This record gives sequence, structure tokens and C-alpha cells, in this order.
Amino acid sequence: MFYVFLADGFEEVEALAPVDMLRRAKLDVKTVGVTGIEVTGSHNVTVKADIALSEINLDNIEGVILPGGMPGTVNLEKSQGVIDAVKYAYENEKIVAAICAAPSILGHLGYLEGRKATCFPGFDTELKGAEYTAAHTEIDGNVITAKGAGCAVEFGHAIVSKAISKEAADKVIGDMQCL
Repeated sequence: MFYVFLADGFEEVEALAPVDMLRRAKLDVKTVGVTGIEVTGSHNVTVKADIALSEINLDNIEGVILPGGMPGTVNLEKSQGVIDAVKYAYENEKIVAAICAAPSILGHLGYLEGRKATCFPGFDTELKGAEYTAAHTEIDGNVITAKGAGCAVEFGHAIVSKAISKEAADKVIGDMQCL
């Protein structure tokens, strides 16, 4: 199961584009309401999460996805449940993906040490020990980072590529008419 964590102030496109793409690829994905089942994004779009944070099952994690946005990123990092899930995924070599400001959370946890990483410009100082590339998307081992909302489809492609294959991700992109 892939868990996409939604906290008030999340960047809508960064969360929902990857959810859509993972579902098109037939991956199991649930949105997780961190600040409640109804979560309002940074552009006042309210979505109903699939499950509450208390309902996640660490034993079935295939990956965790952290959308950025403000104050969404701050709200994610304040949640011990989110941090516990990220730690579990990282320590068990599952996919850990973060976009925009959210890679800063991985930097604060020390998970970017010696890895290539990217994020929204200005948050690069929070990527402790990373080789900041400013690329749209970076995959380094089990960690995927991306720059921002305009890279959300590319971010989704990277997650599907890592979870299944580049061919499967290319099919999703093609079906969406992105090519």
C-alpha cells in the first residue's frame, strides 16, 4: 500500500496527480488525512481522505508520499504518525517520495545524506547532506524527490517507475496523453 499523507495546506496537484497515476498503474494507494478526514489544500480545495492517520498499517507499506505546500509540509512534519511511517518505510527500504518543500522533512531526518535530491528553490538548505541537483525529479535508491507542482506528473512517473517499471510508467503517461 502506498500512503499519501494530506495535511491542511498541502499542495493539491502534488498530492492528487501522483494518486491518480498510481491508481492508473493499478497500485494500491490511500490518501491519509493527517489533520482530519476532510483536508483543505493550500489553494482552498477540500478533499476527503480515504483513511485517517490512525488507520494506516505499517506492515503493508510499499511506499509513502509527502506532498509539499505550505503550511502542509510543516503540518506533516509536526505529526509523529507521519514521521513514524516515513521512518518505517525508509528503514525497510520501501519507497519514500517527497515533493516541493516536503523533501526538507527527509533532510531533517538525515535520509538525504550522500544522496542526490531536489526540492522547491529555497528549501535546498534543509536537505542535510544531500547533493542538491535542482532537477525536476531525482531517484536515488528508494528515495524520490521532486521540485514542485509543475513536476507532479513527472514525480508520479518516477514513483510508478520505481514501484513497477519504466514501461508501466510510460504507459500511464501515454494513456494520459502526456507524450
